Amino acid sequence: MMLRKFVPSILVLSFLAAGGLEAKAGKADVIAAEAERQPDGRYTVSATIRHADEGWEHYADRFDVMTPDGKIIGERVLAHPHVEEQPFTRSLNGVAVPDGVEEIRVRAHDKVHGLGGQEVTVKLSR
Repeated sequence: MMLRKFVPSILVLSFLAAGGLEAKAGKADVIAAEAERQPDGRYTVSATIRHADEGWEHYADRFDVMTPDGKIIGERVLAHPHVEEQPFTRSLNGVAVPDGVEEIRVRAHDKVHGLGGQEVTVKLSR
């Protein structure tokens, strides 16, 4: 009888020991993005990111701005976790978009899973 009371606790501890919390936060998703053309022809790109940041070991740590074919043309490093601020929006100034590119892709990265979350495509105004 006594063992039955401890079985759920043992299962939870086994789950935690096996890294069960690591997958909890999942991949970082870009849920919205926009690009504003500046007078010099460069763009300010804003990304709204959702990720269940857990602290310094697992948080969304950057976002990339890319051409449609995947060439990275801008990167914003996110220097700290946003545990209490979800989703959050950050911007990157001075993104030079190559001539002929009519849209950009924005993706996020996290410290545990890397890339692979939801991306957003933004049509540019020229």
